[in-house]
Amino acid sequence: MHGGLLIFLWLGAVALLQRLPPQWLGWLILLLGLASLITARERALRLLRRIRVLLLAIVVLFAWFTPGTLVIVDFPALSPTVEGMTLAFEHAGRVVAVVLCVALLMQFLPSERLVGALYALLRPFERMGLPAGRIAVRTLLVLEFVEGRSTGSWKKWLTPAKEEASLRPVPMPVEPFRGRDWLILSFGLATLLSLWIAL
Repeated sequence: MHGGLLIFLWLGAVALLQRLPPQWLGWLILLLGLASLITARERALRLLRRIRVLLLAIVVLFAWFTPGTLVIVDFPALSPTVEGMTLAFEHAGRVVAVVLCVALLMQFLPSERLVGALYALLRPFERMGLPAGRIAVRTLLVLEFVEGRSTGSWKKWLTPAKEEASLRPVPMPVEPFRGRDWLILSFGLATLLSLWIAL
């Protein structure tokens, strides 16, 4: 299957995930968690570890700053609310689900192929001035940093670059769209649109 098609369907699935009812969200996280542990354990755990502060911030902001019924009535100043905790776990769950989807996508679509697929998707917009190649390469650099494969720390970005610093070539394989890819794309779009309307 074409890499660009995988990215397009993945984006549609992630967008659909945001409309998923909360009662289904837990089951989806469970399925994604099992799939990630089986196929992309190290990558999934690494990505989840990197967003732990964000998850904590989501839980604290929603659970303690949302008006509603107090969980601990005797300590109102320290107690979260039932409504806040519901919202906190719902939003944190959606973030976890997206991160697990990212881990699965990157496991089955290597970085170079992913960037090439992204370039193939954005290339038609170059006529409108969109720098498809630059966006694709920067996406690769971001992915390498998120995965911990970039050299140096973030502090190195603040120091002026040396003139003699060498640039490495970035491979960007571009796959052609085939007939079956268009067929899968049409079917996937119809399915995603139907689910979007149903939810």
